[in-house]
Amino acid sequence: MAGEVMTPILPCDSIDEVAEFYRMLGFEQTYYQMRPNPYLAMRREDINLHFGGIPGFDPAKSYGTCLVAVPDTGALFASFAEGMRAVHGKLLVKGTPRITRPRKRKNADNLAGFVVVDPGGNWIRFFPQTPVPPEAESDRGRLRKSLDNAVVMADSHGDNAQGAKILDGSLARESHSATTIDLVDALTYRAELALRMNDPELARRLLDRIGAIPLTQADRDALTDAMSNVEELQRIITD
Repeated sequence: MAGEVMTPILPCDSIDEVAEFYRMLGFEQTYYQMRPNPYLAMRREDINLHFGGIPGFDPAKSYGTCLVAVPDTGALFASFAEGMRAVHGKLLVKGTPRITRPRKRKNADNLAGFVVVDPGGNWIRFFPQTPVPPEAESDRGRLRKSLDNAVVMADSHGDNAQGAKILDGSLARESHSATTIDLVDALTYRAELALRMNDPELARRLLDRIGAIPLTQADRDALTDAMSNVEELQRIITD
């Protein structure tokens, strides 16, 4: 049988806090009750997320997660980011709630996904519907391969410390031989990890290092996303 519809019911402590968060991302509330049990339904176009309130629930201990396949992760991320900046003046990149940027995941068929971690500690994982051709492993430098591994550990598994450790070792070995694009991408991501780990001073030093790297116009064109992230991280440090 075709045409089935599945809707996750995710845990949280406060459905009111969750509702406010998802409204910020452009969702609308379609159902709300407090008795006999707290229950909330939020919708954005064809994305439906339901939540069950559990008083005293600890978001840090949540295993709630779901996958959402969308036509364009970049456009959806941009819309979420706009809503988040309108409320907070910046992206929330650390703690709970938070959002990651779209990045290719070697553990997800090289799809450029991103994650929203909501106030209930639920990981909503957004990926594109259309697969992308795999890149030849021989075409990827050592620093790029380490960056891919760091993204899996930090963005997919939430282990920021291990992601940072992978990148630190590779940056120490490969900085002088890596391409400019790989170096800037790696330093930018490491700066983001520094902020997630509450080390703004390290993040500032890494961003200063990026600013000292000479870039051609071709480099800047290839690094559009990275340089946008650099500006975002600088804004977060300033705030």
